[in-house]
Amino acid sequence: MDKTEQVKTKDNSDEISLKELILKIQEWWRFLLSKWIIILIAGIIGGAIGLAYAWTKRPIYKAELSFALQDDKAGGGLSGALGLASQFGIDVGGGGAGGEFSGDNLLSLMKSRLMVEKALLRSDTINGKKETLAEFYINFNKFREGWKGKPEENVHFLPNADRSKFTIKQDSLLGVFHNNLIKSNLTVDKVDKKLSIITLSVISTNELFSKKFTEVLAKVVSDFYILTKTEKAAKNVAILQKQTDSVRLILYGGMSGFAESVDANPNPNPSLKVLQVPSQRRQIDVQANTAAYIELKKNLEIAKMSLLQETPLIQVIDRPILPLEKNKSSRAVSLIIGGFIATILAIVVISLQAVYKKILSDD
Repeated sequence: MDKTEQVKTKDNSDEISLKELILKIQEWWRFLLSKWIIILIAGIIGGAIGLAYAWTKRPIYKAELSFALQDDKAGGGLSGALGLASQFGIDVGGGGAGGEFSGDNLLSLMKSRLMVEKALLRSDTINGKKETLAEFYINFNKFREGWKGKPEENVHFLPNADRSKFTIKQDSLLGVFHNNLIKSNLTVDKVDKKLSIITLSVISTNELFSKKFTEVLAKVVSDFYILTKTEKAAKNVAILQKQTDSVRLILYGGMSGFAESVDANPNPNPSLKVLQVPSQRRQIDVQANTAAYIELKKNLEIAKMSLLQETPLIQVIDRPILPLEKNKSSRAVSLIIGGFIATILAIVVISLQAVYKKILSDD
């Protein structure tokens, strides 16, 4: 057989395969048309399920808070004063503390279990009653209805409760709440990688919880950050304040002693120098304590400026305002999607059944 005949044979086989494919598709299409009632019923049922889902699904409320981080590098004219003080061996703090919670580390801090727990355990007046956000979270999600007959049913998170005395069950529930919130409800992200603006978002089925939890979490993280970042500077201010007060009392006592010494011998005999020694000693003490007090006072003011430099953490730009953004499933869209998915599933099931029956008949 020459090459021309081989090519013709190949073309004929390809044409036969293509014709067979077209015939198979037509046969399959006619088969589906014969089952149109079943497919239609499946589509109607799927659309009804989608409509029921949209009807019963609770709306989602989104609260969003954006804030800008403090620029830790902005020392201004204070850095010169701090440097001058450090040359004399005086540590008055100075802007370097707290860097471990800056940048992307702050994003992780806001989603940490410690911060989320602190926010959940904060109490507020909700619907005219003071309760913790954890208790409010349990109530609007109706968790206790699913806990009936279980130990969790009697677990409560009361306002101002001692966290160190919590039971294992309370700790366990807080861990579950934390996991649920960071996976499904809480989002923390930067608006732009080049900017220091961070957005904190909370979604839930309760509008009030979304708003309050967003604001409380931002406040909890801010307080924790400020406390951590300014701890060293605050200790320095306290130490310097104590030393300054102590020297001031000694100085006042020395001034009184000097005055008493002078009053005891108002007209000393110039030829008797020994009579002037007590007053001169007290005068020297007063001068030395005055110099020490002036230096301590300067250092105290520098330390206070350093402490002010460390705060605040958050400059709020936008905060959640009621009514919040509401996201509810469209009934029309749910109807169409439910019907489409059910129709496709019906076609797949019917086709697989037909293929299975054919395989059995061939055997």
